[in-house]
Amino acid sequence: MLPHQFFKLLADETRLRCLLLIAAQQSVCVCELTEALNENQPKVSRHLALMRQSGILADERQGQWVYYRIASDLPGWLMAIIAGLSESDCLKNQYIKDRKRLDEIKRPCCS
Repeated sequence: MLPHQFFKLLADETRLRCLLLIAAQQSVCVCELTEALNENQPKVSRHLALMRQSGILADERQGQWVYYRIASDLPGWLMAIIAGLSESDCLKNQYIKDRKRLDEIKRPCCS
């Protein structure tokens, strides 16, 4: 993936929010993302599928649930950008409600 393709992919706020949550938690189920983002499942799944098809995310099925994680074979420059986005205080403050909702999920909906 070339840099302009990556940045174009993250130009959508829902995809950026998903990526930040997945990077923070290592592995997140679709149902957890829908609750954390306060979005419907088809919308979240569509954005996750785009990132999976582009090679940024990898998925793992466990029964009827799908868990997403950052792909392990990304080039170093891409991992550095994702790490920088994850550590950005500005973005942490902007999307603090997403993280809070994810942290408040008492029992994962996919258990």
